[in-house]
Amino acid sequence: MNNTKAIDLNAHALSWVGKIHYDFGFLVQKAFRENGLDLSKEQWSVLKRLNVNDGQPQNDLAFITHRDKTSMTILINTMESKNLVVRKSDENDRRVNRIFLTDHGKEIIQKVQPIMYDLIPAVQESLSEEEIETLITVLKKIKTKIADIAE
Repeated sequence: MNNTKAIDLNAHALSWVGKIHYDFGFLVQKAFRENGLDLSKEQWSVLKRLNVNDGQPQNDLAFITHRDKTSMTILINTMESKNLVVRKSDENDRRVNRIFLTDHGKEIIQKVQPIMYDLIPAVQESLSEEEIETLITVLKKIKTKIADIAE
């Protein structure tokens, strides 16, 4: 797997995925600021997952958002200080912290969802439905290959 040939990063699919991920994150942050929201894309990632399944264990949130335990603790601390979430000990296992949305966190979700519902189609508007389907299919293949290699 160690290939010593130089890679042209502009011809490398994963390089473009990384660039798009970075640029979209910047666009999301800009949209949040322009709408008066003191929210990071990382905080949004946690809020939207709690919106689907409130009260998740902190370690589960770390796993599904691809964060280590320490950075998740820091993120949750910041979100608690902004009154977006509250941390509660699990009733059956006091070692487990469950994360719940506050009323303010729920209000922020309601403000962010329309922004994201406008932003995503705007970014994709230059693509046909067929191009979007093809792109998703290709990205799923890459994700599967990465998982296979990681095993």
